Amino acid sequence: MNLSQKSTENVEFMIEQIKEKLKVLNLGAIKPSHFDEEMYEELLEIYEMVRKKPSFSPNEMQALVEELGNLRKNK
Repeated sequence: MNLSQKSTENVEFMIEQIKEKLKVLNLGAIKPSHFDEEMYEELLEIYEMVRKKPSFSPNEMQALVEELGNLRKNK
């Protein structure tokens, strides 16, 4: 997948991969529709960091989920 292009499909892909890697229990809490291409670069940075790291401490997981929350579209 070419993540260098900003697209809704790439946002969806990255969010799903992040959720899978972090084993997010409340899957409804993080939905691709909560994000838009405006925050694409920040989301890509999080995705790449999550992809490279083999595991996460509870504190790291909480920090990542909080950061994803900060990137969400205005409700």
